[in-house]
Amino acid sequence: MKFIPLATLALSLACAPAAQAQKKTAPASTSDQKMKAFIDDLMGKMTQDEKIGQLNLVSVGFDVTGPVVSKDVDANIRKGLVGGVFNTFTPIAVRKLQEMAIKESRLHIPLMFGYDVIHGHRTIFPIPLGLSASWDMAAVEQSARIAAEESTADGLNWVFSPMVDIARDARWGRISEGAGEDPYLGSSIAQAMVRGYQGPGNDLTKETSVMACLKHFALYGAAEAGRDYNTTDMSRQRMYNEYMPPYKAAIDAGVGSVMTSFNDINGVPATGNKWLMTDLLRKQWGFNGFVVTDYTAINEMMEHGMGNAAQVSALALNAGVDQDMVGEIFLKNVAQNVKSGAVSKAQLDAACRRILEAKYRLGLFQDPYRNVSQERATATLMKPEFLAAARDIARKSLVLLKNERSALPLKKTGSIALIGPLANRQKDVIGSWSGAGDWKQAVSVEQGLRAAAPGLKITYAKGANIADDAQMLERLNAHGGELELDKRSSEDMIKEAVQVAQGADVIVAVVGESQGMTGEAASRADIGLPGQQLELLKALKKTGKPLVLVLMNGRPLTLTWENQNADAILETWFAGTQAGHAIADVLFGAYNPSGKITATFPQVVGQVPLYYNHKNTGRPYAGTDKLDKYKSRYLDVSNEPLYPFGYGLSYTTFTYGKPTLSKPSISPTETLEVKVTVQNTGQYDGEEVAQLYIRDMVGSSSRPVKELKGFQKVMLKKGESKTLTFRLAPNDLKFYNNDLKWAAEPGDFKVFVGGNSRDVQEAGFKLAAQ
Repeated sequence: MKFIPLATLALSLACAPAAQAQKKTAPASTSDQKMKAFIDDLMGKMTQDEKIGQLNLVSVGFDVTGPVVSKDVDANIRKGLVGGVFNTFTPIAVRKLQEMAIKESRLHIPLMFGYDVIHGHRTIFPIPLGLSASWDMAAVEQSARIAAEESTADGLNWVFSPMVDIARDARWGRISEGAGEDPYLGSSIAQAMVRGYQGPGNDLTKETSVMACLKHFALYGAAEAGRDYNTTDMSRQRMYNEYMPPYKAAIDAGVGSVMTSFNDINGVPATGNKWLMTDLLRKQWGFNGFVVTDYTAINEMMEHGMGNAAQVSALALNAGVDQDMVGEIFLKNVAQNVKSGAVSKAQLDAACRRILEAKYRLGLFQDPYRNVSQERATATLMKPEFLAAARDIARKSLVLLKNERSALPLKKTGSIALIGPLANRQKDVIGSWSGAGDWKQAVSVEQGLRAAAPGLKITYAKGANIADDAQMLERLNAHGGELELDKRSSEDMIKEAVQVAQGADVIVAVVGESQGMTGEAASRADIGLPGQQLELLKALKKTGKPLVLVLMNGRPLTLTWENQNADAILETWFAGTQAGHAIADVLFGAYNPSGKITATFPQVVGQVPLYYNHKNTGRPYAGTDKLDKYKSRYLDVSNEPLYPFGYGLSYTTFTYGKPTLSKPSISPTETLEVKVTVQNTGQYDGEEVAQLYIRDMVGSSSRPVKELKGFQKVMLKKGESKTLTFRLAPNDLKFYNNDLKWAAEPGDFKVFVGGNSRDVQEAGFKLAAQ
């Protein structure tokens, strides 16, 4: 099947970058004549097999993320048939393999070493969905900067992050790995992560800089039915307006590499999609780094129905893929592809050159053992300032979803019944994709509470298993879950928990998912609390004691009963190495929570996919007439989410004045100033994330009911007011129309400002014609 791009796609997808991030061009070294001369000389000495070898990325070491493990690695390295290695780190292991390449291969070409450093390397930060809930770009960048320092000290020079896939279906396990549902916020975070990993100026030769890898290109988060690896299908207009901006933002930030996604796009798998990898990524966006597949993605195109091994090998290389992760399909087929004419020598040379250029930019030709030092690793990994940063960043990611009857903050006197299967689980707090993190060094909720309040009486009861389904536990434990099924009956466990609760002043119930229930290959059709955890909560509620829920999870959950019955709910995600301390800081009021969710929480799973920036229908339901049948609504539940995008409470309260605009009407070249006064009307100092949304009221195609176009995080002391100024630039009003032209259309707009996407104050303005 030949993929024919639309003629209109000659237009550049100049997606609007995040407001507070400056657009950056690729590093100057990409046009460096010295690099070109060096690589020209090297490639002139290489055999065809050695060029193909640079396209081969093998897996060696500690982790396997798929069904295939690379074979004959030592022999292939000596033959110059390996371009890079992943899943290997530590100075000793890296040096051993690098020495083999440098000393025993004919041309002494160094290897690259990559790893899944997703939310920290040794010091683990909150999962990315949690990081995004901080709405704090400095904190996000700092987490990536620390991860870069640690990973480079551990022998790595390439990390498979950031994942910037827009995700709107909470069933999809990998929603935990991204920034949620919004393209504007996702773009801001993508750029912050690239800056953090690659360092100032994208100078990858710096000791603490690591090459980032943008993933998964593209549309992976739109997998149908929320099922991992599943197909996607959407219009080009939706791609450009809603899903592509974070990828483009990372390219603008200078990301060094891109990883393909597993899904198909308009019938062609991303890994073999020439429009995606060449026409869009390289020709339109100007990306000059290299493209690597995800794990065995070329091989998997055979299952997609794209041909045999030789055919999918040619399809991927001709599409613009440069390196094959683990599948070794290039190694076995490209020579024959070239001989048969299915792939040109020029196409092979281009892919090889891009891999060599990456190694040059990383400084590996100058020093192949760069960063490979046990002394540096010992001095760097998990040093005290990194742990302190992990604690602070974790606190910023926590979201207070409910707080009634002043249930929080807790007092450090009296007694607490600490209940729940996750209360003392160190392994789970670091979450999925925790890479090289050591869960034994993580702080559990119980450890954090006891350390924060040594004089407080804390009595623990498990109350329920995380899950009771034997098949679920078998699946989780087969991949490192280390979950034990309590031999007692559910009734006995709940009875014990109730007895403990009756003897305490307040109940703190730590419930949710284990780390293996989210992440890759961890989709769930039921996104409520698993096992008997809800039954446990219902029994605890009957004691009449204040009930505080501490959630641990990697996705939005359905929490209708919990929201109606708990006195307080604190969303902690999987908060990382310092999770217990950070959670204790918030529970006891040492830190006032300021996080806001970045993925909508549904009432029931039947509402998903659910997201704030949806479009209206011709029959929108206003929610005012319960008997109004012929509208876009459900019979058994309202359309509204449980918690809307951008939602999160504080121990204090904030009020917003009506926004004022600098002009009632602006021209297409003018910037509109939006001012709003925010006041802290509660009893605590606190931070608020003020959010700016717009709506284009009339368009040549239907527009979303709201679109995030700005946010500011502001600290306000008790009783303090501040007037914030947002600026709507011309690009903020543009979108890709039916012709895929990036344009703003004259007419009426609304502006919304508030503490979340639902609770807003609004004003209106006009955009005049050109």
